[in-house]
Amino acid sequence: VQLQASGGGLVQAEGSLRLSCAASGMIFRIHDMNWYRQAPGKQRELVAGITSDATIKYTDAVKGRFTISRDNAKNTVYLQMNSLKPEDTAVYYCNTNLARLNYWGQGTQVTVSS
Repeated sequence: VQLQASGGGLVQAEGSLRLSCAASGMIFRIHDMNWYRQAPGKQRELVAGITSDATIKYTDAVKGRFTISRDNAKNTVYLQMNSLKPEDTAVYYCNTNLARLNYWGQGTQVTVSS
């Protein structure tokens, strides 16, 4: 299983970014996919998740600003991030769980300046 995340960068507060995570080596459409983030000095936290049947969940801090989606034809999960805040600054990781094993992408840095 390989997860390749992209789309991070430097953006001003209130700006937008779209993260992508391309998956390979797995039957993408039958697995739940998640986005996590880890800020400096903090634990990694779940940001958003989307199940195989497109049930979605968000952490409270991003509700109304972030949107997770998936394209099973492209084996890709997305995270659209709007109205970004400095506290959203972190390394963002895509994640999935297969056979009780966690798989992680390499992470993509998101930096929001005030």
